[in-house]
Amino acid sequence: MNYGDIALQVGVLLFALSFHEMAHAWAAYRLGDTTAKDEGRLTMNPIVHVDPIMTILFPAMLILVGSPVVFGAAKPVPVNTSNLRNPKRDHMWIAAAGPASNVILATITIIVLNLVWQPLRVGAAMGEAWAEPTFLFLQMSLYINLVLATFNMIPLHPLDGSWILSRFLSGNAATAYASLRPYGFLILIFLMYTGVLWQLINPVMRFASMFLP
Repeated sequence: MNYGDIALQVGVLLFALSFHEMAHAWAAYRLGDTTAKDEGRLTMNPIVHVDPIMTILFPAMLILVGSPVVFGAAKPVPVNTSNLRNPKRDHMWIAAAGPASNVILATITIIVLNLVWQPLRVGAAMGEAWAEPTFLFLQMSLYINLVLATFNMIPLHPLDGSWILSRFLSGNAATAYASLRPYGFLILIFLMYTGVLWQLINPVMRFASMFLP
């Protein structure tokens, strides 16, 4: 992978993560909690969403190990559950809004690829300078957004899947699960280096490739 491809992936990743986090903030706002909005998180500005570990360190590690697609997570959106009408249920919906936003972006990308880009490419002269970088951008958008949606649904803190799973736990199970939160990132690194993470991601990559013209 050359530096241009890496820069393109990072750019698409930052856009997708910003949209993802803005979706969390928007869902929280709609459900009665203005905390994220008050802290400036209801925005597409990537600077306010960057997390040193999950937005910088984790993607950098993926680049170093030669991952075909770069993904990660952003700084969790703050949620004050006391402002929610039904705290446990509404927190789940706030968490789910992030992966759902990436599925929406992936769907838009599929539509653009097949209904806009493909006819333009077919009608253009072979070798047009815009064709290859445009396709690469759309391809990265499709892969990254679907992988982000899948990755963030892994039930490990601080990923969204952990809050969704928490919605259905109670008693000792909830307490035991909460005790794993400080070790979430270490578990993710373990899953990456043992290959388990790729067993989750590779089928998503193959699924995404089915939509490429």
